[in-house]
Amino acid sequence: MRDVLTLLLAGGKGTRLEPLTRERAKPAVPFGGLYRIIDFTLSNCLNSDLRRILVLTQYKARSLDRHLATGWSFLSRELDEYVDILPPQQRLDETWYQGTADAIYQNIYTIEKANPKYVLILAGDHIYKMDYSAMIRAHIEKQADLTVGCLPMPASESIHFGVMQVDASERIVGFQEKPREPMTIPGEPGRIMASMGIYVFTARLMYELLCQDATKPESNHDFGRNIIPTMIDKYRVLGYRFRDKNSKPEPYWRDVGTLDAYYQANMDLIQVVPELNLYDQAWPIRTHQPQLPPPKFVFREAATGRRGEAHDSIVCAGCIVSGGQVVRSVLSPNVRINSFAHVEDSILLDGVDVGRGARIRRAIIDKEVKIPQGAVIGYDVEHDRRRNFTVTDAGIVVIAKGESPETFRKA
Repeated sequence: MRDVLTLLLAGGKGTRLEPLTRERAKPAVPFGGLYRIIDFTLSNCLNSDLRRILVLTQYKARSLDRHLATGWSFLSRELDEYVDILPPQQRLDETWYQGTADAIYQNIYTIEKANPKYVLILAGDHIYKMDYSAMIRAHIEKQADLTVGCLPMPASESIHFGVMQVDASERIVGFQEKPREPMTIPGEPGRIMASMGIYVFTARLMYELLCQDATKPESNHDFGRNIIPTMIDKYRVLGYRFRDKNSKPEPYWRDVGTLDAYYQANMDLIQVVPELNLYDQAWPIRTHQPQLPPPKFVFREAATGRRGEAHDSIVCAGCIVSGGQVVRSVLSPNVRINSFAHVEDSILLDGVDVGRGARIRRAIIDKEVKIPQGAVIGYDVEHDRRRNFTVTDAGIVVIAKGESPETFRKA
């Protein structure tokens, strides 16, 4: 894998995840208590023996930059190993990135300096486990010009993905970007073959195609809309079906691009047999590990019924459950649950403080929010809307970072 350079696209706004993305890029959104979304893609790279990685950032990148600096700065530059942050350089133009292809094009100089034979392009906003080295080997062995990672999905999801037609030899013979009436898998009318946004390019050809695309004013400068469809008839473009490293019967790949999808993916982790296995030491997920004490559960008083306990939950380091109850929830580091509080089916991010007697159900609460004593969240979503809290289609209440305690007392 020494001839491969990995480019990780991490500059998207993530508007469908607001308010969680008001102050951070989508790949920097916390996930699963301890992690950030980008940690899963980066861990896949590390476990695939890919150690030359450029992370292309753009919007609201401060939180992401800080996380990469604290959690991913351990590789040895003396051995030509690195995870480097690459903000917009405006080396070729004075614009922001206009599309996925333009993001790579604007950094061609930096990519060429690394002198790769092959370029792996990834998105930093999906939750899954995958050995990219197997895909790269398939690209080389089959002498492909481009290999696209893909997986079957319900046809109803087509408006969110590129949709491919793949023949018996794995060659891509058709490609539609986010169609409303998609091409389905032959013999499976309700299923599509969706692009995962994972590409392996032969480097020299990629440079040529990006330079050609940059001269076309009518182009969206996007891989799915422009580059891939123009390659199909002229070059050897292959599909590579997703091969899961999650050690489960069903493959696990989640696009957590909406609040409801994000909530459900977190809830997947607290099942008795979770769909995503975070405890597999053969495929570890790495992140920044803050220096914190173990979680603590305090008070057991039979007379008052006050006791600190958590059931079917993830409770991270630094948490204190002090006489409150936690059920089917994810508590990030340094969360405090005070006496007689009840938290159920919820996600609490770093430093949330739940006041005495407060009740929270089906909620996502962002960092450092202080829930006042006796506050009620998630039991009356119309009341929550009147307090200007975000309520999703599935009825999940989302409390933004920095929310004022006075807001919780509004009628």
